[in-house]
Amino acid sequence: MAKTSLPDFTALVKEGAPAVVNITVTRKAPALDNRSEEEMPEFFRRFFRGYPQERQQRPATGSGFILSEDGYVLTNHHVVEEADEIIVALSDRREREATLIGADPVSDLALLKIEASDLPVVKVGQSESLQVGEWVMAIGSPFGFELSVTAGIVSAKGRSLPDDRGNYVPFIQTDVAINPGNSGGPLFNLKGEVVGINSQIFTRSGGFMGLSFAIPMDIAMEVVEQLKDKGSVSRGWLGVQIQRVDRDLAESFGLDRAAGALVTRIFADSPAEAAGVKEGDIIVEFGGRSIDLSSDLPHVVGRFKAGTTADIKIVREGRSETLEVVVGELDESTMAQPVASARPQNNRLGVEVRALTNDEKAELEVSRGVLVTNVGSGPGQLAGIEPGDVLTTINSQWIDSVDTFEKLVEQLPAGMAIPVRVVRDGQPMFRAVKVEE
Repeated sequence: MAKTSLPDFTALVKEGAPAVVNITVTRKAPALDNRSEEEMPEFFRRFFRGYPQERQQRPATGSGFILSEDGYVLTNHHVVEEADEIIVALSDRREREATLIGADPVSDLALLKIEASDLPVVKVGQSESLQVGEWVMAIGSPFGFELSVTAGIVSAKGRSLPDDRGNYVPFIQTDVAINPGNSGGPLFNLKGEVVGINSQIFTRSGGFMGLSFAIPMDIAMEVVEQLKDKGSVSRGWLGVQIQRVDRDLAESFGLDRAAGALVTRIFADSPAEAAGVKEGDIIVEFGGRSIDLSSDLPHVVGRFKAGTTADIKIVREGRSETLEVVVGELDESTMAQPVASARPQNNRLGVEVRALTNDEKAELEVSRGVLVTNVGSGPGQLAGIEPGDVLTTINSQWIDSVDTFEKLVEQLPAGMAIPVRVVRDGQPMFRAVKVEE
């Protein structure tokens, strides 16, 4: 096996560091200022430096980098969010007050402008060409220590994180040491090109634990162009709720492998509804892009402009179909019916159900289905069905009454995984049920 030497980052630092900046913001002290870092969400933390509240104004620092000689600077939205004043400190110690051109909370990016000329700039690379295992380097201001350099490798690509922003960013995961204050700083490849913006870490301690996440530069530059043009960002919206396809669900839907995004809900008056997408469809391709993981779909749809037309390739009841959809626009509004006696659990699923009242239908936002009141040992329990679940379809057939439920259960083929649509706490999902004789 040939010996290989570790990369030397000295030339990259000399070339890239002059375009990296330190960002200090001042905010009027909100109620959140009284929280310690330990009170922040435990796992994923955005990492700017916040100092204890001892006066009316609270300073905090982060990082950023210069995109153009005339003073456009890119950083994270959470670094400058609700800032009263933004000061950009250049590598030569000059300081400039910055104007916020625009911000995008969904991607966690913000574009600033400072009054200056002939500034050093970064080279922008293509994050799409990054390979897992490739060396990368970060420059930023962890804990206020300016122009600190750390290095590591790309651990994974296309990561979706548990976040209220809807998973519209396919993060680059690295093992580069990132800490509070690095937020908004650049991630370089060995060519000296910026391929990502350091944004979040996985932590139980508040500091680096080996997992860091960066926003891909390909995504960032699309956001930058829109922020320059109109100060805001438009994203594509399909109007579906989806879940992951595991091996059992793949078998139950007749797929030869676990892939795609399983549609569990269609939102009213959405592009998906207009295109004829149905609950239980598995989206395997959108706009010519393969959807291998369910988390791929928001990333792909979000990069389409509202009003454009795209093809959706779906698998429905074991057959492939192609639908045409006019992509909608993501915004705040789109991100977001007598009780019968219970039947004994002597059916083939081993679950006890009853009819839903009209009030329950309204509260649970379902038009059809039966309520699970008890689960005994059997296929239903093995599939993860729980008391309180609402069963709405079995093998793509709607359940409009308890009698219909019983008939569908009796017709289930033995030895085959069959999809059952479940609504739990208002969230639809599918479970693969296999009945044995």
